[in-house]
Amino acid sequence: MALALALGARGLGRVWPNPAVGCVIVNGGRIVGRGWTAPGGRPHAEPLALAQAGAAARGATAYVSLEPCSHHGQTPPCAEALVAAGVARVVSALEDPDPRVAGRGHAILRGAGIAVETGVMAEAARRSHRGFLLNRTEGRPLVTLKLATSFDGRIATASGESRWITGEGARRLVHAQRARHDAVMVGGGTARADDPDLTVRGLGVAHQPVRVVLSRGLDLPREGRLAATAASVPLWLCHGPDAAPERCEHWQRLGARLIEGAIGADGQLDPAATLQALGAAGLTRVFCEGGGSLGAALLAAGLVDELVGFTAGLALGAEGRPALGALGLARLAEAPRFRLIETRAIGDDVMHRWERA
Repeated sequence: MALALALGARGLGRVWPNPAVGCVIVNGGRIVGRGWTAPGGRPHAEPLALAQAGAAARGATAYVSLEPCSHHGQTPPCAEALVAAGVARVVSALEDPDPRVAGRGHAILRGAGIAVETGVMAEAARRSHRGFLLNRTEGRPLVTLKLATSFDGRIATASGESRWITGEGARRLVHAQRARHDAVMVGGGTARADDPDLTVRGLGVAHQPVRVVLSRGLDLPREGRLAATAASVPLWLCHGPDAAPERCEHWQRLGARLIEGAIGADGQLDPAATLQALGAAGLTRVFCEGGGSLGAALLAAGLVDELVGFTAGLALGAEGRPALGALGLARLAEAPRFRLIETRAIGDDVMHRWERA
C-alpha cells in the first residue's frame, strides 16, 4: 500500500478533478503490475496496472490507494475491470466519498466473490487524497499557503524590494510544490506589484498548473506577464459582480476564464465562496502564494489546510512589509493553530510545513 500511495502521488497536480490513485498488483509474492492515474485523470490506476499484469492478474491481490470506482463515466468502472481480470483479493486504503461510488465499488467486488480489505494505511491515504476528499465532502479544494520570509516574518523591505529573500534552493522547491498542485493562486495586489508568471520553471515540467488571481474589479496590468501568456497557460480570474464589462471582455479576449464571486462583509471577494467556485470547477489542490491580505483572509476564515514556510537568515525590521495582513485578533486563543509535520534545511534557508490542528 505504501508503494501504491507513492505511485499515486506522482499524479498530484496533473489529474484533477480525479483523485491521484496508485495501484499495485501482487501474485505469488511478486509485483506483476503497477499503475497510477494518468495525466488528465484517465486512464485510471487500476486498468493500467491490470494491463501490465496481463494474465498474472488472475488470482492476484490488488492494492489500491482509494476504493475502485463503480460508475460509468468516460471510462468503464475500475471495480468491474478488477472482476473481469480475475483478481482474488482487493486491499484498499479508503472508501471513496464521491456519491457516485461511496461503497459501491467495494460492493461490486464482494458481489463477485472477491475478498475485500479496507482501511490499510488509511491515515496516510487521507493525507495524500486530502484535496480530492475536501472537494467531494466540502465542495472546495485543499489550500496550501506558502510564505517566504525573513527571520522576523517580513516579505519585503519598506521600499518593496523582495527579490530574493530566500535562496535558489528554496525557490526551486517552491516550483516543485507548484507542480504538485492543480492551481497557483494570488491576490490582485500581488499580481499588480510583482507582475508574476506563476508558472513552473527550471524543472523540465511541461504541465503547468492553472493560475488563479482574485481581483474584485479586474484592475490588473494589461501589459504584464499574465496578460501575455493568458492564451497559452490557463489563467482564471475571480472577480466581483461589479467588475466593469469592458475589463471582463478584455480578459476574455486574451483567453482568461472569468469566475464571478460574491462579496464579503469586508467589501472584498468572499474567500469561502471563491473556493466553492474553484471546487465546482474541478480544482482539488490550490497553492496560495499571497499576498498578505489574501493569506490573512483565508486564515481568518479557517480555509488554510497546510502552511509551508521558507525562512531566511536575515532580518528586515519593523519597517519591512509583513507576510500577512491584519487578522483582527483580540486574544491569543483566537489565532489559527497549526501542527508541525516537517522541517528541513534548504541551502541556507529553513522549510517548515504545518497542517491545520
